[in-house]
Amino acid sequence: MGHRVLVVDDDSTVSDVVRRYLEQAGCEVLLAADGAGGLAAIGAHRPDLVVLDLMMPGIDGLEVCRRIRRQLPDLPVIMLTALGEEADRVLGLEVGADDYVTKPFSPRELVLRIQSVLRRSAGQAANHSHPARLRDGDLTVDTARRIAELAGAPLSLTVREFDLLVFLMAHPGRAWTRADLLDKVWGWQFGDQSTVTVHVRRLREKIESDPAEPARIRTVWGVGYRYDPLDDGARR
Repeated sequence: MGHRVLVVDDDSTVSDVVRRYLEQAGCEVLLAADGAGGLAAIGAHRPDLVVLDLMMPGIDGLEVCRRIRRQLPDLPVIMLTALGEEADRVLGLEVGADDYVTKPFSPRELVLRIQSVLRRSAGQAANHSHPARLRDGDLTVDTARRIAELAGAPLSLTVREFDLLVFLMAHPGRAWTRADLLDKVWGWQFGDQSTVTVHVRRLREKIESDPAEPARIRTVWGVGYRYDPLDDGARR
């Protein structure tokens, strides 16, 4: 892949296994054993992606992710969470993780997830079939440059938030189930549908004038979500 990936985990066995698999895939790998070390490595080396363990001594993964999002909103983050801890996974997504993998995990699966997120962050995902520019009133999206603006101000979107916005805007008026969106946006044939719910919530907070009463990303009860343009004649 030719990318620089930072792995932040206090379990040296996990870090070493992930490092070996990523190096076999062509990545340069940096390791950090705790949150403070991870933040220092990000500042010094600016990786292309961070693999971040949720539970660590000192600064935990949630706080590390919060700090990343405040300074580097477009830096992809994949969170490692404990198996079965849905609340932890949701918290990780709430603070801005692009994806998560539950422990114990397959190193090959993690590499595939990393490759998927990196392709999307580089604009090389399935979104290439979408228009180069999407517009809905004061909301504009440049899909090639991966830039979104609201009323002329740039939006700080994560990789997955950007992809979700592009997909919904490119298919106005159509209702999609959460399973549909997992497949079309995340590329998952199966998975935790709360991932979609959390990303929709975060996206609404950034593009809706009133997230509690969204005008663009509507909930279709019993189905999922639909994008309703505010300005139907100028959406592209």
